[in-house]
Amino acid sequence: MTNTPLSPLDGRYAKKLTALAAVMGEDALLSARVRAEITWLTVLCNLNLPGVKKLTAAEQKILANVSNLSAQDLQLIRTLETKGYGKIPATRHDVKAVEYFLRLKLQKTTLKDGISFIHFALTSEDINSVSYALLLSDGVEKALLPALEKLQKELLKLAKKEAQSVLLARTHGQPAVPTTFGKEMRVFETRLVRQIKELKQKQISCKFSGAVGNFNAHYAAFPSVNWPRAAKQVISALNKNRKLKLFLSPVTTQVDNRDSYAELFDNIRRINVILTDLSRDMWHYISAGLVKQQTIKGEVGSSTMPQKVNPIDFENAEGNLQLSGALLDFLANKLPMSRLQRDLSDSTVLRNIPVALGHALVAYESLLKGLSKVAFDKDVAYEELLQHPEVLAEAIQTILRAYGCENAYELLRDFTRGRHLTAAAITDFIDGLNVPAPVKMQLHMLEAEKYLGLAPKLAEGKYD
Repeated sequence: MTNTPLSPLDGRYAKKLTALAAVMGEDALLSARVRAEITWLTVLCNLNLPGVKKLTAAEQKILANVSNLSAQDLQLIRTLETKGYGKIPATRHDVKAVEYFLRLKLQKTTLKDGISFIHFALTSEDINSVSYALLLSDGVEKALLPALEKLQKELLKLAKKEAQSVLLARTHGQPAVPTTFGKEMRVFETRLVRQIKELKQKQISCKFSGAVGNFNAHYAAFPSVNWPRAAKQVISALNKNRKLKLFLSPVTTQVDNRDSYAELFDNIRRINVILTDLSRDMWHYISAGLVKQQTIKGEVGSSTMPQKVNPIDFENAEGNLQLSGALLDFLANKLPMSRLQRDLSDSTVLRNIPVALGHALVAYESLLKGLSKVAFDKDVAYEELLQHPEVLAEAIQTILRAYGCENAYELLRDFTRGRHLTAAAITDFIDGLNVPAPVKMQLHMLEAEKYLGLAPKLAEGKYD
């Protein structure tokens, strides 16, 4: 029987997710557990505990080599958990399998006398808490952020390129006033910048304090050691060269409180909402003929309508963004809660964090692809604007107000609302106003394509 992917993340989208899979896949989780265990053993060896010798340079190298898991190592850990190995029965416990793996790897080295200190005084949740924090840090830093920064740069480039490109803005779907396409893209870019900045500042919590978070076993064995300080040394070592840092929650149950997880997931979910908004707007622009898509030779838009060039990249992005957002919302609500000291319902949920981020990354890649194929049609946009001269109603009534006309709004409302206006009709309306000639001249000089306010400057990033 072939190993058929159950999820599209492992099937049709797998090539888009290699960066994420490398740091958040099941192999990455096993590697993180090994790193956490070895880092703890290293810290213990530097505490001058009775019976625990300091590591030599050669032994430090041994531990470094063990941390670099091969395919055979990964398979051995899985075998220890599911089938057993040699005289070791199947653990049916993934973290215990890692402990036994390390015992096997070190039993024929000079570190064999310290084997009893592997996983010393820890609960499996200490290792898992640190490991999932490592995976989250790596996933965001090495996969999500690079894609998001590319998106931000593409939006910035598009905003500046189309800074002067006039576009009829619509409010409630109705013709409103002119803007520029570049300014509309800058809106999304500035929203994204803010969320990326916040994402880069996130820190991810974990715990490393024993069975119920009190260091009970630690102090029972060695009451004179400052164990919270030792735990911090583990996190400090794992934070080396890491941008999204880990931190220890000072007071926990058996599990970390995971409020930082909720904060992180909410941050990514907000990004997904912004990009869903972008995807839908691009869909509308394409539907209205304002944005054209490059065609790809041989590509099929419809199985029956050969003329179609569907906005598939933006549609794909929208679907995956919403799916990711739903999972992130669930994770943010689920993971900070645990019955009393611990219930295991979080275990299977934690394993699905990469799924939520995977759908987000698929969406980011689809958006990048979609943006690379679009071009704003200035001629179509200009013609559409000319068909709606009523967009100058706001300008006319505002100028009249500035002159001192008290019923300016009502005059324009009664003249424009629910009517199809022409430029000639507006000219006649202005001529019929009881205002001084200079005011009429100012009104006659209004042109929809120049009624842009600061839109071009805002698109360029000139906000004041």
